[in-house]
Amino acid sequence: MKILGIETSCDETAAAVVEDGRKLLSNVIVSQIDIHAVYGGVVPEVAARSHIEVINPVINQALTDANCTWDDIDAIAVTYAPGLIGSLLIGMLAARTLAVLHKKPIYPVHHVEAHVYANFLNETAPEFPMLALIVSGGHSQLVLFHNHGNYELIGQTCDDAVGEAFDKVAKIIGLPYPGGPSIGKAALNGNPLAYKLPKAKLAGKYDFSFSGLKTATLRAVQREVGVDFTFPSTQLAERLDDRKRNDFAASFQRTAIETLVDQTEKAFNDYHPKSVVIAGGVAANQELRRILSDRIPLHIDYAPMNLCTDNAAMIASLGFYFSQKNVPADPFELEVEPSISMTKTAWDTTS
Repeated sequence: MKILGIETSCDETAAAVVEDGRKLLSNVIVSQIDIHAVYGGVVPEVAARSHIEVINPVINQALTDANCTWDDIDAIAVTYAPGLIGSLLIGMLAARTLAVLHKKPIYPVHHVEAHVYANFLNETAPEFPMLALIVSGGHSQLVLFHNHGNYELIGQTCDDAVGEAFDKVAKIIGLPYPGGPSIGKAALNGNPLAYKLPKAKLAGKYDFSFSGLKTATLRAVQREVGVDFTFPSTQLAERLDDRKRNDFAASFQRTAIETLVDQTEKAFNDYHPKSVVIAGGVAANQELRRILSDRIPLHIDYAPMNLCTDNAAMIASLGFYFSQKNVPADPFELEVEPSISMTKTAWDTTS
């Protein structure tokens, strides 16, 4: 079964063709990073307009790269949630129109759940029960999968997502957007023990918090350059030399990554899953991969780097498994849901 996946939840316009949920036939991504880097973050209106400009060429290229015509496509899977409403609408309207035009069944896919399915495009698929650490600019959560569609959210961030914290700290210390890759690169030349930064203590056993870490980093930078808390954060970077900037990057990254791994290790010891996966843009962080591999006594098959950030291959992969137990949506009725949580989206609680 060949599924065309369409993903436009934020600032990547993506389309891909996947066969039987496992075989990647094409994967086309047009990123808007260069556009939004000027603003230090994603501008929703700009993102939506950019999707409009490229959505049709991206879909056509995915079909061409997969050596497919519409006769070869069995179904369409599209991101309906969560994300920026304007961005979601572009992908959804394109998918609905194509479903009607080419008489194809259409399946709505939850973007965060789909990140986990990048790991099903490896040579070896993860086994259930599976513990998933999902970490990106908008999401930080631990999910226990009992089977496809049967999962429970056991931990999540209480404030900032870890990727969001990376972006904000990068801005404070004068590193470019997006913060994850730039902090990771700077940290290679820094001392991760140069600054002692706190880890939040929370009531939820597997929950995360990064807002306090972000503020603690800000205060540490202010102290280091000899100013008080009233000094504008936008003017701190110019007072840091490269050594201190790299040390702050390394110290922040170490604390943020250890926070993620500490909670994942607790959940692993309590639930004894057969596999552990990490998903989302922060899954590309090499320090996260290293520390997680050191602390979890299982072999972890990480998703390819190009499938960690937003892509449509993961949408098509999940779309296949979803289609095996669900009827297609009505393309005339399907709507986007910008903020629905995975606490409400499990779709096969009988397995």
